[in-house]
Amino acid sequence: MMSSGSAALLTEKRTESMKQTAKVNEQLFKVVSPLLQWYDSHARILPWRENPEPYAVWISEIMLQQTRVEAVKPYFDRWMKAYPDLSSLAGADEEEVLKLWEGLGYYSRVRNIHKAARLVMKNHGGSLPPSFSGLLRLPGIGEYTAGAIGSIAFRLPVPCVDGNVLRVVARLTAEKADVSTAAAKKQFTEWVAAIIPTERPGDFNQAMMELGATVCLPNGFPKCELCPVSFLCEARLQNCVTEFPVKSARPARKVEKRTVLVLLDETGSVLKTALRRRPDRGLLAGLWEFPNVEGELSAEEVSQILHSAGLTSPALVKLKKAKHIFTHIQWEMTGYLAVVDHAASLPGASEKADSDLHWVGIDQLETKLALPAAFKPYYQNIKCFINKELRYESN
Repeated sequence: MMSSGSAALLTEKRTESMKQTAKVNEQLFKVVSPLLQWYDSHARILPWRENPEPYAVWISEIMLQQTRVEAVKPYFDRWMKAYPDLSSLAGADEEEVLKLWEGLGYYSRVRNIHKAARLVMKNHGGSLPPSFSGLLRLPGIGEYTAGAIGSIAFRLPVPCVDGNVLRVVARLTAEKADVSTAAAKKQFTEWVAAIIPTERPGDFNQAMMELGATVCLPNGFPKCELCPVSFLCEARLQNCVTEFPVKSARPARKVEKRTVLVLLDETGSVLKTALRRRPDRGLLAGLWEFPNVEGELSAEEVSQILHSAGLTSPALVKLKKAKHIFTHIQWEMTGYLAVVDHAASLPGASEKADSDLHWVGIDQLETKLALPAAFKPYYQNIKCFINKELRYESN
């Protein structure tokens, strides 16, 4: 049972929290009008804003996760030409969808888009559900994406708080809570939800994100002189803008050494290369890759492995090293190219049929099979081989 002293302390904390929330809401509410006026004249012209119907908003928001706006534009245009509506997307083959996404990374995003499209066709008559809760039930749609689709496409007064909005709110309020924590994100989301104008919820959410993306920039480089609400910004008034947002340091990425094998078969009429599928779970789940093994292997070690896999007389070319950075892991890769005879298996491939080696024509890599960006430098080596332009390091 709670003591009277503990109960009084809890009541006091709640009262202080309520006072702080009321003060912040009053301050942030003053931002709404000047921010919307600024957005009306400064919003970037983006293809998904031209016709903000639910499907287009959904696709653009998923593409924009972890990806720059300029990088997304050509992908969005290409996607909408290939799949102009939910029906065409739902009926598409997964391999085809993955290929169209190639280069955007984080492939679980597009797999969830594909799954969600089929669920919408099956359970919602081909239209995205027009409610926040209904959107949340679809694969790959979290609170931020549901808020974006809901407010922009369906005019629902719901917040969508991304990294840009967290930064803007942290500076406007000089709030020292760590924005990396769930508690801070929840608090900031509640503050934004309290001030959303019911007549323009989508514009307001986009204005907040636009301000963070173009003016209230990260890493100590905000353009306060261009900010339409700088006169309301606590961090600027206190001359400490670069101290916000408060964010805990990310743990250092794990570095993994890998040796990639680019194996070519010239015995038939079509030049082929060896690919295999990655496991269904984990990094780059279920995607195609060039065979690779852990560690930085010498040419002698690679020759021994290939020989044990049944490959005859491979002449190895050591390729230039490459690096690829994932969210939590960094691959430092050494590569070898060899023209070989067909083999039934490769190092690292298990006995399961779905992870066996596949020999595919080079044209299939161009038109049908998605290859993760980590392996793109080695695909370029194949092109150089074909054009007799291969540059390589000596062994």
